Amino acid sequence: MDYSTREPLLRVRNLTTQLQSKRGTGLAVKGVSFDLYPGETLGLVGESGSGKSLTCLSVLRLNPKPASTVTGGEVLFESEDLLRISDDEMRAYRGKKIGMILQDPMRALNPVLTIGDQLFESLRLHKGLRGAELRRAAAALLERVQIPNPEQGLSAYPHHFSGGMRQRVVGAIAMAGSPSVLIADEPTTALDVTVQAAFLDLLKRIQREEGLSILFVTHDFAVVARMCDRVAVMYAGRIVETAPTAALFNAPRHPYTESLLKSVPDVDHKDERLYTIPGQPPSIFSEVRGCAFAPRCPYVMERCLKDVPPQKESGPGHTVSCWRLGD
Repeated sequence: MDYSTREPLLRVRNLTTQLQSKRGTGLAVKGVSFDLYPGETLGLVGESGSGKSLTCLSVLRLNPKPASTVTGGEVLFESEDLLRISDDEMRAYRGKKIGMILQDPMRALNPVLTIGDQLFESLRLHKGLRGAELRRAAAALLERVQIPNPEQGLSAYPHHFSGGMRQRVVGAIAMAGSPSVLIADEPTTALDVTVQAAFLDLLKRIQREEGLSILFVTHDFAVVARMCDRVAVMYAGRIVETAPTAALFNAPRHPYTESLLKSVPDVDHKDERLYTIPGQPPSIFSEVRGCAFAPRCPYVMERCLKDVPPQKESGPGHTVSCWRLGD
């Protein structure tokens, strides 16, 4: 996909989100910037706690308050800065323009409401449907995500479905407003491999039919290879590398990306010891000078401990934040 002549549908610039707790105040998202283009899937990968999910919640202004606060940046969707509009205006964007699938369908669904009631709510809000038309549209959504017997499914409760079917229902609710952007926050984490593959195939089919742009959060590089056109790698609240998927797999430039890929199990070398990245990511409540990965990096230099490296071009569509690339 050639991005050189295309305008991003979603443009995030210098997004910063602060967390407050009994331990203090710290930045969990630190100047994150990325573009999402029409029809593409951008993967957002990194270890747990790297800021992936909070970045997504901050984009939609759903970050938990008062524990977290977006303190800076821009989220530009169709030239509108979503961080500057009113709460009422923002509600018109959520679901209708930008949908979201959460990683745990049991937490995303209300256990005491039927599947139909939860779909009806979204369709009323975003499409203004009522009566028989509302029920037909809800059944059509369940059919679209391949729920068997969709009419019966409307009367079922979340616990009547398997994990894979529940995640499809969450997908149907996210698509009820016909959004042009879908944020999928680790949507396959709770699914076994077979069910995961079926869900990903379904998501790709819907993307092709609708021309969806997807921001796909995951820590699974097999999912990245299957789903993503480009990848942004996060570490300690920052994006440290962004590249087309093939370029990232074939020639990772940031030491953290390289370490993540080395830690993926290789079935052709089953007798080899699994690689683990030494050390731990820094706490968001501790002050970090220089590159946050420096204490764990096999290539660390003196400069890495003092200054944060800027993003630099490393190839077509490939940017890296690392002093090894030189000045």
